[in-house]
Amino acid sequence: MVRVPIQWKITGLIIFILMFSFLVLGIVLTGNYLETTEIELRERAILTARTVAELPGVSDQLSSSDNVAEETAAAVEELRGINKADYIVILNMDRVRLTHPLSSQVGKVSDGDDEGPAFAEHAYTAKGVGEKGTLIRAFIPIMDETHNQAGVVIAGYRLPQVMETLLSLKREIFITTGIALLISCWGAYMLARNIKRQMFALEPHEIAQLVVERTEAFNAMHEGIIAIDKFERITIFNHKAKEMLAIKGDVIGKHIRDVLPDTYLPEILTLDRPVLNKELTIQNRAILSTRVPIRVEGSTVGAIAIFQDRTQVKRLAEELTGVKAFVSALRVQNHEHMNKLHTIAGLIQLGNREKALEYVFQVSEEQEELTRFLTKSIQDDSVSGLLLSKVSRGKELGVDVTIDRHSYLRAFPPYMDHHDFVLVIGNLIENAFDSFKQPGEDNQIYVSIQQTGDLLSILVEDNGEGIKEEDQPFVFQHGYSTKADTGRGIGLYLIKEIVEKGNGDIQMESIAGEGTTFQLVFPMNLEKE
Repeated sequence: MVRVPIQWKITGLIIFILMFSFLVLGIVLTGNYLETTEIELRERAILTARTVAELPGVSDQLSSSDNVAEETAAAVEELRGINKADYIVILNMDRVRLTHPLSSQVGKVSDGDDEGPAFAEHAYTAKGVGEKGTLIRAFIPIMDETHNQAGVVIAGYRLPQVMETLLSLKREIFITTGIALLISCWGAYMLARNIKRQMFALEPHEIAQLVVERTEAFNAMHEGIIAIDKFERITIFNHKAKEMLAIKGDVIGKHIRDVLPDTYLPEILTLDRPVLNKELTIQNRAILSTRVPIRVEGSTVGAIAIFQDRTQVKRLAEELTGVKAFVSALRVQNHEHMNKLHTIAGLIQLGNREKALEYVFQVSEEQEELTRFLTKSIQDDSVSGLLLSKVSRGKELGVDVTIDRHSYLRAFPPYMDHHDFVLVIGNLIENAFDSFKQPGEDNQIYVSIQQTGDLLSILVEDNGEGIKEEDQPFVFQHGYSTKADTGRGIGLYLIKEIVEKGNGDIQMESIAGEGTTFQLVFPMNLEKE
């Protein structure tokens, strides 16, 4: 199949449209011209016939004889030539032709169907088809001096045909059409060339192939991709994005908010800057999203979001973190039990067997009381296990970790699970451990979890070194840390992300040298979308 270049297609199409327009315009103008000519011929025919009817002596000659004088006939013929009439006929009351351009018709009876009203003293025009074509005829009654009708004058003009009209205007038509076509062809060619340049000199089939290849390339990606234009209409929505967001059907061209009501992508059009590696939770999936504005020649024309499903990766990381936490807890407990065994062994060696036995009962009772409390009040094994390990960790570090005995946890807030709580509570307590410069009897951390039907709050207090006032506005920023160690500054940022996911609120109070308090509050009665 031979493909015609788009440039010549556009040029040919525009020329065809122009020629068709000229044809329609020519038909309309020719029709108007013929209509105007017909009106003019009617007026001229009436004027010519009336002039003949009022010639001196015509009525008298018709009244006295069946013929007209040669002088009158010559005058009629002369008027016909002057007024360029095709014929002028005088009829007497018997409808006998008394004058006619053809001498053979003189003396014969006229049998025209449209002559009747003229013999009843009516003046009018009529259009009919004759041997010479379409004729415009005027009928004027001839009246004598006594105002009696003596005959009828008929003046006829042939209406020119369409081809005759066109031939009469052929010079003007050729010049006008030629100039118009020349300018039109040049304009069409320039327009087509400009369109071709804007399409990067690509043909339609090449553009179609690029669109198909681009679409399939997006669909083949493992990441979800969504793009919108400046009117927030969807231009790209690949298969992976539909799978991750549970979207079905074709959504191209639809408004992004109609498809994803809680989308953050349109805000990029307002911000006009990228948002990189933003963690989101969509339909219980951990999504890592990067949103970037689309710019063309310096102007933002849309936005694109590239996101990955990190749910499985996050769970694996949390499981690995949990394993490390259990290993750390076992190590702490092992160290703590070794210390207790050494204490018991020393008391026995000193002969203080009663004190050794009392110490064993005391340690056992404290551990059992804490375990019973956590098992009864904290209805999640991961959270209770975390708190138990942090208490042991505190003993190793010389920090008294106190769990409020009024704490209660029976269910997690909407959009949250035990992974989130382990991360939040674990990071807050670890930050509290870091706030102590050295072990001491006065180092204390207080943890409280309170829950009602409407709210759940988490409180973590310490009496460590606190946070300087100038550092407090930045503690929730990614990578910000007052410690010199690398890899810090992530914990509070992750806590803030989790709080936002649960539609909660986080409050921090800190006084340098006195301690820090973090309180997190989550609503319990949110309706899941």
